[in-house]
Amino acid sequence: MQATVGDRILVHGKNVGLADQRGEIVEVRGTNGGPPYLVRFADGHEGLVFPGPDCVVEPANED
Repeated sequence: MQATVGDRILVHGKNVGLADQRGEIVEVRGTNGGPPYLVRFADGHEGLVFPGPDCVVEPANED
């Protein structure tokens, strides 16, 4: 998995009833765009994410 700053990450809920979480990648700490990623989520908290199979990286819109 590769990402750049500004990309969005979607973390699917692992259990029934858990909502998906979306966040913006604010820092890429791995080499060549690899994880881990520092992510700012919609509620304002930031966390270090090591994406698993339940995660999807969405490229930032290029305007």
